[in-house]
Amino acid sequence: MEQAHSEAGEGRGARGAPFRFSPEPTLEDIRRLHAEFTSERDWDQFHQPRNLLLAMVGEVGEVAELFQWKSDCGSGPLAWSAAERKALGEELSDVLIYLVALAARCQVDLPQAVLAKMEINRQRYPVGLARGSARKYTELPRGTLLPEDPASGPGSPQGPEGERAGSTGEKAG
Repeated sequence: MEQAHSEAGEGRGARGAPFRFSPEPTLEDIRRLHAEFTSERDWDQFHQPRNLLLAMVGEVGEVAELFQWKSDCGSGPLAWSAAERKALGEELSDVLIYLVALAARCQVDLPQAVLAKMEINRQRYPVGLARGSARKYTELPRGTLLPEDPASGPGSPQGPEGERAGSTGEKAG
C-alpha cells in the first residue's frame, strides 16, 4: 500500500502531521496484561465469549455517551476539554481490552484477521466504484459477495438478496 493511501482519512496531529499510534504495547502485550489482571482476581470464570462481548458492547455504549450531545461539526474530540479527551481514551481503551480478550478467547488472530478483511474490503469496494460513495458493496454496479467470503459457501445463512443474514455491510476505515 502506498504511503499516501495509508494516511488517507487519518486524523492529523499537532502541526498537521498524520496521527500515528505508538508501537507499544502490542495487541499481544494487551492480551497478556489483561490475562494477568483477570487471573490475579480469579475472573477467568466470568470471561466466556458471551460475557466479554456484552462487556465490550457496554463500553461502546460509554463511548457513545461521550459523543451523544456533541455537535457534528469541526474537529470533534480534538476540540473537547482535556477531561473529555481523557475519558474518551479510557473508554476506547476498555473497548480495545475487551475486543482483544474476546479475540483471544475465540482464538482469532486479530492482526491476521484485519489483513484478510482489508483485502476482502478492497475487492468489495474498488476505488473506481466506491470513491466518495457511502453505498454498500451490494449496491455498487458490480457489488456481489466474493467467492472466498465464508458467507457464500455451502450451507451459509443467506438473505433474500444473497447477503449474509444479519450483515451490516460495514466498511473498514
